[in-house]
Parts: sequence; structure tokens; C-alpha cells
Amino acid sequence: MPSWIRAVILPLSGLLLSLPAAADVKARSCNEVRQAYGAKGFSLTDIPYQEIAGEHLRICPQEYTCCTTEMEDKLSQQSKLEFENLVEETSHFVRTTFVSRHKKFDEFFRELLENAEKSLNDMFVRTYGMLYMQNSEVFQDLFTELKRYYTGGNVNLEEMLNDFWARLLERMFQLINPQYHFSEDYLECVSKYTDQLKPFGDVPRKLKIQVTRAFIAARTFVQGLTVGREVANRVSKVSPTPGCIRALMKMLYCPYCRGLPTVRPCNNYCLNVMKGCLANQADLDTEWNLFIDAMLLVAERLEGPFNIESVMDPIDVKISEAIMNMQENSMQVSAKVFQGCGQPKPAPALRSARSAPENFNPRFRPYNPEERPTTAAGTSLDRLRTVWRTMQHSVTDIKEKLKLSKKVWSTLPYTICKDERVTAGTSNEEECWNGHSKARYLPEIMNDGLTNQINNPEVEVDITRPDTFIRQQIMALRVMTNKLKNAYNGNDVNFQDTSDESSGSGSGSGCMDDVCPTEFEFVTTEAPAVDPDRREEESSAAAAQGSYSLLSWSLVCMVLALQRLYR
Repeated sequence: MPSWIRAVILPLSGLLLSLPAAADVKARSCNEVRQAYGAKGFSLTDIPYQEIAGEHLRICPQEYTCCTTEMEDKLSQQSKLEFENLVEETSHFVRTTFVSRHKKFDEFFRELLENAEKSLNDMFVRTYGMLYMQNSEVFQDLFTELKRYYTGGNVNLEEMLNDFWARLLERMFQLINPQYHFSEDYLECVSKYTDQLKPFGDVPRKLKIQVTRAFIAARTFVQGLTVGREVANRVSKVSPTPGCIRALMKMLYCPYCRGLPTVRPCNNYCLNVMKGCLANQADLDTEWNLFIDAMLLVAERLEGPFNIESVMDPIDVKISEAIMNMQENSMQVSAKVFQGCGQPKPAPALRSARSAPENFNPRFRPYNPEERPTTAAGTSLDRLRTVWRTMQHSVTDIKEKLKLSKKVWSTLPYTICKDERVTAGTSNEEECWNGHSKARYLPEIMNDGLTNQINNPEVEVDITRPDTFIRQQIMALRVMTNKLKNAYNGNDVNFQDTSDESSGSGSGSGCMDDVCPTEFEFVTTEAPAVDPDRREEESSAAAAQGSYSLLSWSLVCMVLALQRLYR
């Protein structure tokens, strides 16, 4: 070859060889990856300046890469951490709903019971002293058992209320018959006549229905909030499987290894990864939705006549009405008891009527709203009524939030993949990461649930091995849903009332058509109207017959004063 030709070709060949090399060096730069990797808080000592051969990669495509083995391991752990945080963030709404509302409702119900008991006890100790103290345990035990039931105690409300009325009958029977001495056996015989004689009228039956329905609804609703809170907290703390972690790494950080740190995953690609990783959580959805529906039903009870405040506020009036019935029918009740239990032994000499206080008046005075007490005990219930009005708004509020929490677990993948921090969005389907390169994602989107992941192209899912932890949460929801449905029908899941009074009609409301409309409207249920003059005549006649002593009249007036003092 002539020398002049060689002189021309050699420089040109060198130039041609140098051009691809320069282009190749630019294409293999890892500068962007280094910046993004450092922004995650990782040391840059792990990352090369230029792409290297990728045969060492275990998850990402084994092509030229900016990732070392150490980088892939660290980014794999980072993808796991970010996924766990995303699930917690996405479920934050439902978790805080149950946590905050449980605290609010529970505090109110407890405060209502504590203040109702304290108000009654303090007021009667100040007003009646030892006379009340000698009989106060009957009422104190009633509150103790109600509180024990609400806080989860194994209390049969129906039996507890029956026992209350039986004990009250024993006390009242002794006080209206002070001329006799009654042994424990005799008083036990007296209590057996409670249902047969109905000395307190229809009040015990009505109050039993009202108290049991209200307390069952209140306790079960708070228990439901507890279960919802615990399930949401547990399910939101995910433990991704190795197959899920591989898929997460491939979706979130293999773009880094390919030198494309700013390219985000395609939306449909993200959905398949999340549906595979959250397959068991999606299976929780059916039972969760049934649980939410049952919670909404019981919430309706809290808004209506079943609410606990509307029972606890006028309970004193109801007991007063019952004692008035007992007083008015005392002669007939005593005669029937004497006939059934035998004639009791006479008591020691009675105290003279001259020992009665000068200002003692056995007349039953009608309730006067202007006589309402202004003591701290009285105003505490006023405050609770104000709190309850606020609580009624809270019931409406939580109903709306409960509705929003339906299908929360099956929609988790969609909620996560809508996050602009995670995917490129639905409007950028061509310029997104599809698991291999920057291009459209072609596979179809899987359906929800474990069994539908058998052909998931992104996550290896063993559909034959359901998550036992999730199955435990499903069972907890199923049990609670059953309790809620029973509570809605007025039945305790542990002590279901099988009597005709509460078994209900076909409506499932747990009450009879001729009873329900008025039994819970306390303002329309009044004590029998008795003219004051007639009362005075009756009391004088009773005194003339020697049937009543100072002590008996004092106790009757004491309890009847509940209406005057409390209302």
C-alpha cells in the first residue's frame, strides 16, 4: 500500500474508533444513579462511576448495570421498608378512626356510669343520712353490676335486674310491715313472689328491656371499635414474603440498576405487584365489610331510644314509679304473701309515732322542675347530657367514616399505586418502567384475593398456603360481627333472652309491635296520676290502720324524691 494512502487511512480509522468509545462512555455513566442513591442515605462507596457487567445480579436484569451486589441487597431491603410504610400510611385513616372513636365512646360511657352512681349516692347521703345508708347497698350494687357488665364482666343483665327487684321487694316488704319480724327464709319466700304478684307494676319488665338493650348496644359497640382497631393495626403491619420482596425490588429499584433512576413503574405493573403482595389482605375484605355493616346497625341503636344515656338519665324516675306502685298495692301484696308464705311472727314493740320529726310529711308531692338541685352532683348530669348531645354528632360522624372504610383492604393496591411517589400514573403508560425497560406494561391486571394470584406474572404466590395470621383476623371479625348482630336484636351473645318479651317479632328488632313504640320514650311513660288530696286521705287511713311506720314512710318518700331531686 502506498505510503500516502496509509498516512490518510490510519488517522481516519483512529478517529472512527474513538467516536463509539466516547459515546459508549457517556451511555454507561452512573452519575444520575449515584445522586439518587446518595439521596436515599446510602454511601456512594458501593456504586460504580460507570456501568459494569451485570452477571452478579440476582433480581434485576443481568445486563450492563450501575448496581453492585451490595447495592442490590441494600435496595432490596429499602423496597421492603418502603412497602411496609406505604401500607401503614394507606391504612392510617381506618386505624385512626377506630382508635380515636373507641377512646371517645368508652370515656363517655364510663363517665356516665360513674357520675350517675356518684350523683345518686352523694345526694341521698346528704339528704337522708343513715336512713339512706342503711338501704343504699341495693342501689349501689345495681350500679356496680352495670359497670361490671359494661367493662366486660360475665354478668347476666336480666338475672341481675331480677335480683335487684327481688331485693328491693324484701326491703320494702319489711318497711311496710314493721309490726312483724321476718326471718331470712321468710324473706326468700317473699322474693319468689316478685314475678307472680308484680308489686312494682309493669316498671321492672319495661326497665329490664330498656336497660338490657341499651347496655348491650353500648358495650358491644365499644367492643366492636376495639376489635376493628386491633384488626386494622395488625393487618397494616405486613410481613412481605421473599417472592414479594423480589417483586418490590424489581419494580422500585431495578430502574436504578438500569441507569434510569427517574423512571417510575407503570401503574398496571404496580397493581399486579401489590395484588400479589397483598393477596391475603384482600381476602379479609368480605368479613371486614360484614363487620362494618353490623357496626352501622348498632350505631343506629345508639342514635335512637336504645342509647344508654336515655336509660340512665330517668332510671330514678322509673324506680320511683315502681315504689309508688308497691306502696299503693302494699295491702294486697302483703295479704297474698301472708297467704303463700304463712303468718309472720310479731315484732317487738314499735317506736311511738310521736318520735316523727315535726316537719315530716308523708304526702307524695308531684315533681317540680324548678326544684332541680344546683349541686355539683346535679350539674354533673347536666354536663353529661351536653356531652351526650355531642356524642350523638359523633355517632353520625363515625357512621360516615365506617362507610368509607368498607373495601379498604381490597382497594389497598389501587390506593398505593395512585401515589405519585410510587408510579408514573395512568396518563404515562409509554414512558414508565415495566420491569425490564422503559416501555408499556402489557400483561393483564389480576383480580383480587389469594386464589386469583395463581397466574400473577410479577409475584410468586403460593395459593395453597393462606396466611394463618390473616385467617385469625378473619375469625375475630366473624365472632364480633355475630355479637353485633345479636346486640342489634337486643340479645347478648352470651346471655340471649328467650322470653316472649324480648324475642321479638319478625322484624328482628327484638320487641313486640304493641310495646316498642312507647317503651323507650320515657317522657311519655308517667307514674299513675293520683290526686294529692286523695293521697293524703289514703295515707291518713293507712296510718289509722297501723300499717305504716315512720321508717316505712321515710323510705318511700326518700326514693320517690329521686324524681324531685334528679329531674
